[in-house]
Amino acid sequence: MSDSLPPDLDGVADWLSAAGHQFAALQPLAGDVSARRYVRALAPSGTSSVVAVYPDGAVEAGERFVRTTALLSEAGIRVPELYFWDPQAGMMLIEDAGGRTAYEEIGRGWEVLEFWQRALEVERRLRELPAASVSAINGALEGPILRRELQQSWDLVLEPRRLVGGEDLAGEFRLALFALTDALHESPRTPCHRDLMARNFIVGADGELVLIDHQDLRLGPVWYDLGSLLNDSVYASPEQESRLLVQARVDRGDYVGYHRAAAQRALKIVGTFTEFASRGSKRYVELIPPTLAAAQRHLERVPETAPLMTDLAAPWRREIDLRGSRRTGAPDEPQEGEDC
Repeated sequence: MSDSLPPDLDGVADWLSAAGHQFAALQPLAGDVSARRYVRALAPSGTSSVVAVYPDGAVEAGERFVRTTALLSEAGIRVPELYFWDPQAGMMLIEDAGGRTAYEEIGRGWEVLEFWQRALEVERRLRELPAASVSAINGALEGPILRRELQQSWDLVLEPRRLVGGEDLAGEFRLALFALTDALHESPRTPCHRDLMARNFIVGADGELVLIDHQDLRLGPVWYDLGSLLNDSVYASPEQESRLLVQARVDRGDYVGYHRAAAQRALKIVGTFTEFASRGSKRYVELIPPTLAAAQRHLERVPETAPLMTDLAAPWRREIDLRGSRRTGAPDEPQEGEDC
């Protein structure tokens, strides 16, 4: 056992040895806010793999990861290769696909349009997955889930930050958000990753995008993944968005559906980032202002909320500017992936 491993991971060395996997060193990896933990296993040859640890209560997520790995691989979507899964131990050995996410590479100067163009091909292939196979793994992203996600954002951000207006306007705004999620619920369903964005792509050694964190693959609103991709972590300008929607073959008649999905996703993520911060994970606080701005832009483009956003524009802009002005110096923590 490596003395550098934290106590909750000290069984990894014993598990690897018992399974006959040789290693020269183990390196704990930064994880996410889920119960999963990760360890890089360095082989004597210099190659490496990753052990994902699923503690009690999270093993079912490991089972879903196994199934989505097989489904995505069969569809030609690059994901880390699964070497071995031990549900009794709650440990999984997978390919070490690389050290940095697309989000980190973009921060180092990688061209964001190049990322989007590559990621759009993954988004297209995801939509072409067999719906029945996806549905058998996870329940659909239904209206009640979409509404519950926005309720968290309402409770943690919108209401406390006075972004809902006075009592009468707040009531209208709440009903408008319900109407938006109802419209998404009634829209066509397609397979979606559920969290498709730059932090869930590893850039492989050959520059290929490797999709991770895919165990929540499910049927959802048709443009949900696209709304996530262009409005989470890296943000498309209106001009970029117009070109990318054409590239993604979104018909103009479907633009409202895209804006609904993007508005719900961005608003949901604002609440998620805020909830992460309440648990001590501050690394994505700096993403709240641009995500809130993205949510505002899309809410202004859908019929359910557009009439109200004129009256809400001033408090939203003050909040976005205020939060943005606090983003000075280095981030509180290294930039690493989170489950959203």
